[in-house]
Amino acid sequence: MSASALESNVLVLNRFYMATRVVNVRRALTVLYRDCAEVITLESDQYVSYDFDSWCELSRLTAVEKQPGEDYIQAVGFELQVPRIVRLTRFDKVPVASVRFNRKNLFARDKHHCQYCGQSKPTSQLSLDHVVPRSLGGPTNWENIVCCCLRCNSRKGGRTPQQAKMKLLSTPKRPRHNPQLTQAAQDPRYACWKTFLPAAS
Repeated sequence: MSASALESNVLVLNRFYMATRVVNVRRALTVLYRDCAEVITLESDQYVSYDFDSWCELSRLTAVEKQPGEDYIQAVGFELQVPRIVRLTRFDKVPVASVRFNRKNLFARDKHHCQYCGQSKPTSQLSLDHVVPRSLGGPTNWENIVCCCLRCNSRKGGRTPQQAKMKLLSTPKRPRHNPQLTQAAQDPRYACWKTFLPAAS
């Protein structure tokens, strides 16, 4: 089973084809298998839907001639293509405008770049830094947390950027749209998402 395939993202739409969130492949396949969702895919400039059984059947056919940008995971007896978009067939709530404050969204907002040295690093080599340290009363929120490489985090320590003589490359702020969606729009694998993303993304 490909680790990179399992790490890829899946866009979740509600019943009215509105983007609600991004989930991992395991979660997407779970709701698909439970018949709570369908796969949405672009074929000949048209969006087509597949339930779990028909997606498995299609995967058996497409795995013979894999195309660039497609990911597959090993199922029992065949390779299953990783879906890029699933639509929940029983969920019709409109997505909430606020963006969840969490580690994944913070990394996505800062595009996995250290906000002190500017280097892009894999998640395993990144940390989150309180611009104003908690020991000095700094809050844990969008406006005071930045993505930071381990080296810069160690160098800064429990000081402010000014005290550590380090320049903050951008002012942290609350994103208007889900940063994972915005970031994924730059990845060719997720080009099919663009139709469903907010125009501002």
